[in-house]
Amino acid sequence: MELSIARPEDLKAVQLIAKETFFETFAADNTEADMIQYLTENFSDEKIKSELTNPESVFCIAWDNETPVGYLKVNTGTSQTELRDATSLEIERIYVKQAFHGKKAGQLLFEKALEIARSLSKSYIWLGVWEKNAKAIRFYEKNGFTAFDKHIFRFGEDEQTDIMMKKDL
Repeated sequence: MELSIARPEDLKAVQLIAKETFFETFAADNTEADMIQYLTENFSDEKIKSELTNPESVFCIAWDNETPVGYLKVNTGTSQTELRDATSLEIERIYVKQAFHGKKAGQLLFEKALEIARSLSKSYIWLGVWEKNAKAIRFYEKNGFTAFDKHIFRFGEDEQTDIMMKKDL
């Protein structure tokens, strides 16, 4: 398994792994209409290109040979989805294909997020995770995160609750 920082020319690889992993993770618990709307709006060429060229965001792709199997997106400054604290780094997304769960791809991506946060001298790292995603919550707790708040994540017509978690560095 290898990691690479995604560049604008990696748009299709990021888009592919983003759509695949998001669908695998959430399709069973959401309506088809909401899923289609979310995938269309959040993983369009324009949206991904904008995110890849944003200097306050970093994408990292986990590769199994030539196949993307997971990815990470972190944000600093005004690119953070909520807190926008100059001393923090947000993990907006860590997703891994289900076939690669338990094979350390998620841990490698998480460790890359820590490396980025430390290289930027951040005080803490934070994220939001769906309250019904027990597996992800356990992963973050195992890695030293604690819950500090909740927020609403709008998914199509559905309002879902995310647990906000942080880890001091």
